[in-house]
Amino acid sequence: MQVEEFLKKYAAGTRDFTGVNLSEANLSGVNLSGANLTAANLSISNLSGANLSEANLSQAKLNVARLSGANLTNANLNGAILNVANLVRADLGGAELVQASLIRAELIRAELSGANLSGANLTGADLGEARLRLANLSGANLSEANLRGTCLTEASLEQANLHGSDLSRADLSGADLRGAELRQTNLGLADLSGADLSGANLRWADLSGVNLRWANLSEAKLSGANLSGADLSNANLLNASLVHADLSQANLIRADWVGADLTGATLTGAKLYAVSRFGLKTEGMTCEWMDLSPEGDRSQIYRLGVEEARRFFHQTLPTIRIIVDAPLDQEANFALAATYYHFAQEYPSLNRPPSIEVGDRRTTITLRIDSDEQLFPTAYVAISPFDDASATQENIMTLLQMVQQEDIETLNAQEKNQLQQIGGDLIHLIDKLQKSKLLKFFPRNFKKGIFFQSPTQTILNNSNEGVLNLYNHPTFGKKIITPLKIEPAVKIAANPNKLALPALNVICDFIKTFP
Repeated sequence: MQVEEFLKKYAAGTRDFTGVNLSEANLSGVNLSGANLTAANLSISNLSGANLSEANLSQAKLNVARLSGANLTNANLNGAILNVANLVRADLGGAELVQASLIRAELIRAELSGANLSGANLTGADLGEARLRLANLSGANLSEANLRGTCLTEASLEQANLHGSDLSRADLSGADLRGAELRQTNLGLADLSGADLSGANLRWADLSGVNLRWANLSEAKLSGANLSGADLSNANLLNASLVHADLSQANLIRADWVGADLTGATLTGAKLYAVSRFGLKTEGMTCEWMDLSPEGDRSQIYRLGVEEARRFFHQTLPTIRIIVDAPLDQEANFALAATYYHFAQEYPSLNRPPSIEVGDRRTTITLRIDSDEQLFPTAYVAISPFDDASATQENIMTLLQMVQQEDIETLNAQEKNQLQQIGGDLIHLIDKLQKSKLLKFFPRNFKKGIFFQSPTQTILNNSNEGVLNLYNHPTFGKKIITPLKIEPAVKIAANPNKLALPALNVICDFIKTFP
């Protein structure tokens, strides 16, 4: 069909042009909105600036076609062949391109937001600075593609093949990259904050300077990846493989990497405040120094030898043990559960339910927490349902004030400053807890029976297996025989339950390894 005849038919109202042959035709700037061009041959045709909105181009051949600036919004291009086509600045918003072939197509600055490109072949395509916000690229082949500066915010790239592609400075925030193939991909300075990369293959990928805050990298394969200077704060790296990965200068503040394999990895200069330090594989790892400051501002630099690094990365979860000199009864169990549930709503360090071991005479309540720095404040909260609370809490404050105020001869100036800072921070946090209404809670429909009135012990275990006895009631473990008569003249001394505090150096040894 000649171009003139085709355009006349369209102008007359004809819309069905199934299988039409318009190869090498000049259709630049024409209006073909809503036309049915299913299986049409438009190879090498000039459609630059044409209006093809809502047109049906499924199975159409558009090899080497010129579509620069064309309007293809909501068009159907499922199964279409657009190899080496020029789609520079074309508008494909909301278009359907399922299983379409766009090998080495030019899509520079094209608009593809909301488009469906699932299963599409974009091998070697140029999508530099294109917009693909909320686009569906699941299962698409983007190997060797250029995606520099591309916007892929909240796009779906599940199981997509991006092997060897260039995603430098791309915006992939909130994107779904589960199980994606990203081997040897260049992601330098890209934004992957909040992205889901669980199970993705990122072996030997360049992730230097990448923003991966709050990203999910659980089970991801990152062997040999370059993560130098990357921001992984609050990221999920559970069971990730980081064998021989470069994490130098990376920000891992509050990252969760339990079960990660760091064999042969480099962590020199990494920011490691409040990271998990247990359940890691670290054989052959290099970490000459680390930054443990809360803000990652290098105010708390630690230099490590091989043995010190081994100890640092092989620690256990800190625990608080409250041992009650009475068996737990059903009513007390309900009251304790309700109280701790209420505490957890306002104090997240108690969000992990305690393990409770009940014996014939005693009950052991064990609380596991995420970091050493939360030991004292959490113990301060956890003991509050018991009658021993005031004595235990007074001991906690006294111990911390001792660390903050006393001069310890065995410590150097840096260690003294660190301990005083830790002591001051903990006192400040406990002071905030005291001023809140949190500690006054106890379920109104329960009364404090014998269990909560019984003598207690409170023992802390830090992540280095250090033990500190915070409080031990003087009658704990002793069978008390109630006297027949108590003389009125006999008065109970103030704070009779107060613990004989441990030596200052014992306290310091316990807390000086805190982050």
